[in-house]
Amino acid sequence: MVWFTIFFMVILKIPALYLAYVIWWAVKDPPTPETSGGGYAGGNGRPWRPPARKPAPGRHPGPHGAPLRRPTPAPAAVRAQRIA
Repeated sequence: MVWFTIFFMVILKIPALYLAYVIWWAVKDPPTPETSGGGYAGGNGRPWRPPARKPAPGRHPGPHGAPLRRPTPAPAAVRAQRIA
């Protein structure tokens, strides 16, 4: 049980200390003008956007697909003949 406690109290602290060091190093390191892209990726002045995805085959674009179309209503004369 002692080795189990030593392992958890000492050995598993190494990754936590390393993470703290990396965060401290990143916070204290100021950005340099030639490597900062003006706040945008690539330094070309435009924000980065992921490439556009094509919809899967058989699917309609949009969040819920295209609405189903209702059949066109028959002209009034045809409806009158059906009723009679």
